[in-house]
Amino acid sequence: MPWVVWSVCVLAYIVAVAQRTTLGVAGLEAAARFDVGPGILSTFVVIQLVLFTVAQIPAGVFVDRFGARVGLVLSASLMAVGQGVQAWTTDLPIAILARVLVGLGDAVMFSAAFSLVPRWFPPARVPMMVQLGAMLCQLGQVVSAVPFAAVLRGAGWTAAFGSAAVVSAAVAVLGVLLVRDAPAGRWTPGPPLSAGAVIGQITQVWRRPGTRLGFFCHMAVQFSMMTFTLLWGVPFLVTGHGLAPSTASGLLVLFVAVTLAVAPFLGAISSRRPGRRVRVILGVVALQALVWSAVLAQPGPAPFWLLCLLVSVLAVGGPTAVIGIDIGRTANPPANAAVAQSIVNTGGFLASLVVVTGIGVVLSATGGFGPEAFRVAMLVQYPVWLVAGILAWRTSRVARTSRDQWS
Repeated sequence: MPWVVWSVCVLAYIVAVAQRTTLGVAGLEAAARFDVGPGILSTFVVIQLVLFTVAQIPAGVFVDRFGARVGLVLSASLMAVGQGVQAWTTDLPIAILARVLVGLGDAVMFSAAFSLVPRWFPPARVPMMVQLGAMLCQLGQVVSAVPFAAVLRGAGWTAAFGSAAVVSAAVAVLGVLLVRDAPAGRWTPGPPLSAGAVIGQITQVWRRPGTRLGFFCHMAVQFSMMTFTLLWGVPFLVTGHGLAPSTASGLLVLFVAVTLAVAPFLGAISSRRPGRRVRVILGVVALQALVWSAVLAQPGPAPFWLLCLLVSVLAVGGPTAVIGIDIGRTANPPANAAVAQSIVNTGGFLASLVVVTGIGVVLSATGGFGPEAFRVAMLVQYPVWLVAGILAWRTSRVARTSRDQWS
């Protein structure tokens, strides 16, 4: 039964990642369908990220209170409705509302799927199972980059987004049939909480240094990868560096291949060498900034091998961000696991929100989707790396003296 539950959760999150990134693949088609420029186009993802970020902590409280099974089914249902609406509408406000539903569903799915692992597996195996699940979940990028993109360019917008809605509906059915919150007798719903009690619980979790450390680490390492895959990656590669849309989508497949390759190694570090987790995260952040600098310093289109290197380094950011979540989880008792993970996950998505918005604003101010506009717009990332990296390093010094370690 543990492997059945874990398999459904992984499948559900694969689908959630695919739904999250469909607009990144369809960014240029969305601009044409709704007749909008880069600033308005970024609004789709900005609103999705705002809802995801704002909903993270309430979603964690909801899952701790009502159970991961309810959360998983609710999440898949919201994304099915959102993608269904996206498939048929040509009205911009309604399309934005559809992304709101996808963002809310995505937020709940994260809390639901990852909170089930500690309930079904022994503590020593949890980091590896979470990392393995996060690794496989990146197959959602392949789903959006290959079959979804093929349907989009072959059968059109409605068929592509309609198919995505059907897949999420199927996941909701599997959740009802196969997922249970924990082995019999090992989980009970949390008590009803007043608003004051919820705020008190969140405050208590945040005060633990390990929670804050996970938050800032996640913030530093995830946003560049998320910005690239959620919206700006394909336009950057196609209009900024002259790649064909099919080649740009192929690089997203490379992204997933690298993720699958490095995730087990990073999972082993997280479980066997917890003292090295922060150094690994900050090392990956430095590598991301270095490779981005090499790409942006090119006088013209970057060579293909350098773009492949960029995509590969960004791919490492995904499983590295999971280490940040593990830092927050191990700093809190099991009863607060979903809330702690949600708080940490907010860090990366908050940074992604800032960067996605900033890139859209700069592109609009510097002439649209051209190479030089992208060169300037991508510089928005550097201040966020600097601030988040400094906060992570300073918080790590406090967390080293903390005894809030629960396994």
